Amino acid sequence: MSIFSSSAASRRTLVRFAALAAVATATIAGCSNAAGELRSGGATSGSETPVDGGTLKVGVLQDLTAGGLMTGTTSTQILNSGLVYDRLVEYSAGTLEPQPSVATGWAVAEDGLTYTLTLRDDVKYHSGRTLTSADAEFSLRAYTDPVWNAQLRSTAAAITGYNSSDPTTLVLTLDQPIGNLFDLLSMVPLIDSETVDQLRAGEAYIGTGPFVLDSRTPNSTIVYKANDAYWAEGQPHLDGIEAQIIPDTNSLLANLRAGQIDVSGELTSRDVNTVGGLGGFEVLENDAAAANSYIGINVTAPGLSDARVRQAIAYAVDRDRIVDEVYRGAAYPAVLPWPRRSPAYDEAANQAYARDLDTARKLIAEVGEIPSIPLSYPTGNPTYELAAQIVQANLAEVGITVDLVPVEYSVAISKLIAGEFPGMWLLTHGFAQYTPSTLTVSAFPFNASRNASNYESASYRAAAEAAWHVADGASPEALERYKTLNSELLDGLFVIELASIVPRTVTSARVHGYAQNRRGEPLLAGTYLS
Repeated sequence: MSIFSSSAASRRTLVRFAALAAVATATIAGCSNAAGELRSGGATSGSETPVDGGTLKVGVLQDLTAGGLMTGTTSTQILNSGLVYDRLVEYSAGTLEPQPSVATGWAVAEDGLTYTLTLRDDVKYHSGRTLTSADAEFSLRAYTDPVWNAQLRSTAAAITGYNSSDPTTLVLTLDQPIGNLFDLLSMVPLIDSETVDQLRAGEAYIGTGPFVLDSRTPNSTIVYKANDAYWAEGQPHLDGIEAQIIPDTNSLLANLRAGQIDVSGELTSRDVNTVGGLGGFEVLENDAAAANSYIGINVTAPGLSDARVRQAIAYAVDRDRIVDEVYRGAAYPAVLPWPRRSPAYDEAANQAYARDLDTARKLIAEVGEIPSIPLSYPTGNPTYELAAQIVQANLAEVGITVDLVPVEYSVAISKLIAGEFPGMWLLTHGFAQYTPSTLTVSAFPFNASRNASNYESASYRAAAEAAWHVADGASPEALERYKTLNSELLDGLFVIELASIVPRTVTSARVHGYAQNRRGEPLLAGTYLS
């Protein structure tokens, strides 16, 4: 078994993830072997010794929503998860090699059906109760409950056996191997079984993370204070964090420039470029957490059930213009959902449906008259509005009339989860930055069993299942199965990709050690102010 441990030192000086790999035991093989820190995007200039104290002010667009912790569809939910909760493992920036967190070591049986995790014995909930393997089991089991709308629910449900009899050892068993179990372990927040009802109601958020949710003023502020009993020696450095809810990107920019907030990851690309040209700010990129802008299509809606119409849309959209005008270079055109670093990325396949207006017009002529199609997009964000206008103009060029339908972001997410968009919609999706099978058995737009497009295909479902049931998601066998999966995505076109986006966060120059994981959750235990 691989054992990862942190050596003792001053409480304020230890790095959170020191890691040391050992050789697997003879009876359980295939141990994960990873060491190194997670990406730290923050500036490293200034004081070399972290400074304790101060409150970091973060600007976000939305408030927390009850029951949204495991859905993770807003930046505020993701911020809250990163601050308040720990996970069993974390992912490094450059690879899908898990790093230690609450789990200090793990081993995987040769047949891929048994995972043995060794847990820290010094992790405490904010209530003062010590976390045990039974709590980790509870969190994983809770993740399978449909009430949470967790997107990796099928992966959690693939765990068919638990053994938490040893408080610091959790044994997970599967009936068949899957290639993305560590994706799950890096996402599931370790929640508190004693307050789970309050969590579901949005009344209490009790975790083991570096910060404690101290108070909340709806639609105004969320205040976090440092967890003085945090298990990472010497951390957190900050006294607290204040999330200011500013539901307008122009106001976010103004507050950042005025020094009223220190950090925001929700500025438009234009505003990020503007701030990046000024002194006193840092622009941090987290390409490991790449997200995609896309057009979702309800294939049961009038005019969209014919695959030729969807093909015409894919040929008509001007991805280069969207990259240039909407994302200002912080993206690249995409036809398939995978970022370039994904094992499923295929450069040739990603050139399919390059802009071709003549082909799009021919397809529409074959189909004949189609009704006008609604395109829903979230209000309050110029990024979505501009992209929607470009798509509308593009499709008009080939004879498709699009009616723009602005909706509140929360409404858009509700429709996404329920599969109730009346035609097309414009949003961004994640999960393609993980093991590729995670996207197609999990994400709301792509889940082969039930997706937001109401797209049903036996061959797509078979391809998704086949890609999932490979123990090593980067093996030659898996790569071959991803090719089949890509063909299914290009044929079905129930999701039309536009651009792969590199997430960017702007911080003031006084912020140091700002880090994020692969999901984009801020890991701010090591962050400090100068």
